Amino acid sequence: MVPTKKWIVNGIYVVGILILLFTPIGFKAKVIASRLLSTSAAKVKDGMQVPLDTYRWKLTDLENGTFNFDDQKGKIILVNFWATWCPPCVAEMPSLQELYNDYDDKVVFMFVTSDDRQKVISFLERKDFNLPIYFPSFEPPKMLRSKLLPTTYIIDRDGKIIVAETGAADWNSDKTRALIDDLLKE
Repeated sequence: MVPTKKWIVNGIYVVGILILLFTPIGFKAKVIASRLLSTSAAKVKDGMQVPLDTYRWKLTDLENGTFNFDDQKGKIILVNFWATWCPPCVAEMPSLQELYNDYDDKVVFMFVTSDDRQKVISFLERKDFNLPIYFPSFEPPKMLRSKLLPTTYIIDRDGKIIVAETGAADWNSDKTRALIDDLLKE
């Protein structure tokens, strides 16, 4: 029995879907799609901006040094929860690196992951990123918890969450830079 044209086309679709779902080619396609679809992060409406309930949170850095979130009170903070296996996380990293390059001495950047330390180090080296990476010692404050990756928060000097963005975003946009510049003026 000779396969029909319909069987061949369906077979090609199935193989294509399997490639997208289960291979590195699919991962790269998801990263590209996330990057193409990402927009600027949106500011939380003024009446909805609530202050953090606590700053009690300890983390460790790549060298196993202790990082105390409580010491960051009164500073502008960008907290990004991410993972190396998350295509939208990988998609937004270049824009976050560019933002970090320009604002790292003015804003506290925290890239928080529960990934394997060696995987993270390999990822950073392969992508040539030099972001400040932290591993949580315990749960973050309730107001910074999300079940979705990536999730990014920008917190002002008063501890109010100004941005709470889930999914890939273009963090190097003019809109985000203007928002951070306004926070720095306050």
